[in-house]
Amino acid sequence: KEAVGIEGSSVYLIEGEVLTLSELIYALLLSSANDAAVAIAIHTAGSIDAFVEKMNEKAVECGAVNSNFENPHGLHHPNHYTTAYDLALITAEAMKNSYFRTIISMQKARIGEGESARVIANKNKMLHLYDGANGVKTGYTKNSGRCLVSSAKRNGMQLIAVVLNHGDM
Repeated sequence: KEAVGIEGSSVYLIEGEVLTLSELIYALLLSSANDAAVAIAIHTAGSIDAFVEKMNEKAVECGAVNSNFENPHGLHHPNHYTTAYDLALITAEAMKNSYFRTIISMQKARIGEGESARVIANKNKMLHLYDGANGVKTGYTKNSGRCLVSSAKRNGMQLIAVVLNHGDM
């Protein structure tokens, strides 16, 4: 119920709808679904506040000391901030997880069953515009502008690039 109707990008979750955690993660990472972010936070940590506390703890563990998260989806909050360097550190840690790497490189996924089933597409255009691109995540708010954390692997070398507040990522 708390995840329904979250502003911004959404997969339009319906109260009472049942999705797997994997389906919600696909929605979050491929479609930037803010409603899925809230559902994941509540399911995995019990509340948004508890999840945000874990996010901040994990960020510090990664060395991202110039970040503070106030919500699970990245929508504007005056105390929610990060840096390109911190996002690169967090991404480098996430890239150690094969499940994460698989999802961020997917072009599309099917979530839900029956009439509520839908196909979601990855918003990251780098996956088909740049040879070797293998992820990561787009983002946009009015306050932060267009942002992109991208990754590519060529000749055995994995790279991460972060672009913040630039219209032509």
